[in-house]
Amino acid sequence: MKKHIVFTVINDLSFDQRMQRICTSLANAGYEVTLIGRTMSNSVPLKKQAFKQIRFNLWFSKGKLFYLEYNTRLLCYLLFKNFDIYSATDLDTLLPHFIAAKAKKKPHVYDAHEYFAELPEIVDRPITKFIWKSLERFIVPRTKYAYTINQSYADLFRAAYKTPFGIIRNATVLRPLPSTSSPAIMQQMPELQEQYILYQGAVNVGRGIEEMIQAMPMIDCKLYICGDGDVMEDCKNLVKQLNLESKVVFFGRINPEQLIHFTRNATMGFTFFTRKGISYRLSLANRFFDYFHNGIPQLAVDFREYRLINEQQEIALLLDELSSEKIAVAANRLLGEEDLYQRLKANCLVAREVINWQEEEKKLLAFYEGVL
Repeated sequence: MKKHIVFTVINDLSFDQRMQRICTSLANAGYEVTLIGRTMSNSVPLKKQAFKQIRFNLWFSKGKLFYLEYNTRLLCYLLFKNFDIYSATDLDTLLPHFIAAKAKKKPHVYDAHEYFAELPEIVDRPITKFIWKSLERFIVPRTKYAYTINQSYADLFRAAYKTPFGIIRNATVLRPLPSTSSPAIMQQMPELQEQYILYQGAVNVGRGIEEMIQAMPMIDCKLYICGDGDVMEDCKNLVKQLNLESKVVFFGRINPEQLIHFTRNATMGFTFFTRKGISYRLSLANRFFDYFHNGIPQLAVDFREYRLINEQQEIALLLDELSSEKIAVAANRLLGEEDLYQRLKANCLVAREVINWQEEEKKLLAFYEGVL
């Protein structure tokens, strides 16, 4: 009989490529898998997957009432359904899993995609941070099975709570890389024929998007932003203030099938984070992998995890400061120094063969075999 694993996230499922990878790998390995998320105002119909997908319709979309409503709904669902493994993605869904697993005498898993209590959205809100840290202090030491996305996070959790964390990176699936998008795609999206810098992912605080926009008057290239988030309107207002409407284009959320063409045809990408909050300083973002998997050099913040990979495979120019001047200098180097650009591009093609989901998947399957 197949063992049934339930995963939960607080976002929409259609754009969560990380969870799609994890759930697909486990489903293909013979597990029954259910992934739970929520319906949002801009949600699109779910596409058929190898695993079951459930989205809750909620009254509240943000704030304390949202978290209370979602976790209450989730707890009731988990208590009235039977699963063999309860796997929570990040701290904001961990409590219902912990309670349901204890009630049913089943194992629970903590999948820590980030160091949640140290996110920039939380660090300056003492009461909110206290609540999340208290929850973390209570559950994580009582958690036997846990994994995270890099060594820095694993070391942090182990030092704080004596809980060992496995490491499963959010690497991109290794796929054949065509030289260009098909003519049909290029006709549908003619903007992809021009030079542009790409940002893909959540448009949230502390991700260097505003700093990149401020650098654009000094860069002879366009900026494409594919994503949405809590500073989207601020970014659009900044573009208007700087009269950059002709250089900065907001595409909103792009489905994964279209996004790959934006990435593949980009001139460069960027992976920036501010130093606000431990979570960002120790991060290893999904887009960092997506850029080099598509043969695209990038600008990246000079934090530990990015530096370690770049020392092994030089695929990016690292910035020690997110000032508009330094961003512009680095971007213009990639645009103007052909030898440098081609060297990084060639290194991307080597790195993707070494760092990919096919390798990380082996660790994932071994981890869940250990849970059972």
